[in-house]
Amino acid sequence: MHVVHPMILASTLNPEHLLETFGTIGLIVIIFLESCFAPLPGDSLLFSAGLLASNGRLNLAAILLGTGIAAIAGNQVGYWFGRKAGTTLYKRPDSRFFKQEHIEKTHAYFERFGPKTILLARLIPIVRGFAPIVAGVGRMNYRTFTIYNVVGGVLWVVAFSVGGWALGKQIHDVDKYVLPLVALVVVVTSIPVVVEYYRAKKHLSTPTPSGEANRTIEDEIAPQ
Repeated sequence: MHVVHPMILASTLNPEHLLETFGTIGLIVIIFLESCFAPLPGDSLLFSAGLLASNGRLNLAAILLGTGIAAIAGNQVGYWFGRKAGTTLYKRPDSRFFKQEHIEKTHAYFERFGPKTILLARLIPIVRGFAPIVAGVGRMNYRTFTIYNVVGGVLWVVAFSVGGWALGKQIHDVDKYVLPLVALVVVVTSIPVVVEYYRAKKHLSTPTPSGEANRTIEDEIAPQ
């Protein structure tokens, strides 16, 4: 059996390599797909795109406009998919890209934060794509969802892209530090939300005064 050499794999997954290979159009497509449901490295790619834009290898304005629209549109598609699919999502067996635990994890955020989950989910891979689907399944008010989606999408794209661009302007030969910088940013921004997730998970498992556990989203959308 043919085995991919680790160095080749690492090069392929390198955000800088991906951006140089597929360009801004490829970045826009990836951001759209991840915002729908696909587990793709949106954070690292946006930050890396900003770093590359700092030395003129990419255009920052094109990145902001294209990925901003893609992020918002992807979440809108995810919302409508969840609204149409409904409870059938919870009967679907696990597959390579779809895991029931992702739905449950995202629901834990909704229990903890409500509509603000659409904002916070932008910081967490996987949850970012499943949050709009769960919002659709739970029939979250469309206007409320859209407002949070637009604000969250714009803030996410601007924070990571402009953050990378600004940092790139301050560091000489920033190309040498793309991977460690990306890893550091993703880890640091994920810590607060991961902590809150575990708090929300504990909240869901805590019995109510009547002795029953908190309701899951399946209970909430099930016919009465």
